[in-house]
Amino acid sequence: MITGPESPSVLVNMPIAIEQHVEWIADCMHYLREHDIDLVEPTIEAEEAWSTHCREVANATLYVKGDSWYTGANIEGKPRSFLIYLGGFDYYTKHCNEVAQNNYEGFKLMKLKSIS
Repeated sequence: MITGPESPSVLVNMPIAIEQHVEWIADCMHYLREHDIDLVEPTIEAEEAWSTHCREVANATLYVKGDSWYTGANIEGKPRSFLIYLGGFDYYTKHCNEVAQNNYEGFKLMKLKSIS
């Protein structure tokens, strides 16, 4: 499941979104192999910045005002949030491409010590 939280997910054409996600992941894996990197994970700062951006975009819409499964209102006691990126598929793709072009800026890239 790769069209997860804070991606355009269900609000765009799913096959196209999945294709973009798969290609980005495959390119990342190729980069890791080329650079002999074993582990990639987002930095806390990058996660927080993207989440803030997603909330700002969502808060400028009516999506967050309604009671729906989009906000978690369908589950009693669940905290309200909106986890779908509303900035558009083109911007999302451009942002992902810029991260990759900048050597996966916002990610920690690590070589693990071999266990012997």
